[in-house]
Amino acid sequence: MEYSYPFSTDWSTQEVIDVVAFFEGVENAYEKGIEKEEFMKRYRRFKEIVPGKADEKRICNEFEEVSGYSAYRVVQKGKQTPEQAKIRM
Repeated sequence: MEYSYPFSTDWSTQEVIDVVAFFEGVENAYEKGIEKEEFMKRYRRFKEIVPGKADEKRICNEFEEVSGYSAYRVVQKGKQTPEQAKIRM
């Protein structure tokens, strides 16, 4: 990994850890696959921390610029993936 994860200085340490876990889930979807249930759990926690659509879009776009991985596409695929299956990009 040669990039840093986007975060807000307003977040607690645990919130930063949870947001990083979400972005690691995005990376896993592209690199090796991640269980849908696990990824959606991480996404729900991310949405608790970043409830606004505009903030979500800005943070995910920042991540995509530095990593090349689209969180939006992984979330969309996760919503379409059957239960008990892996999300693979």
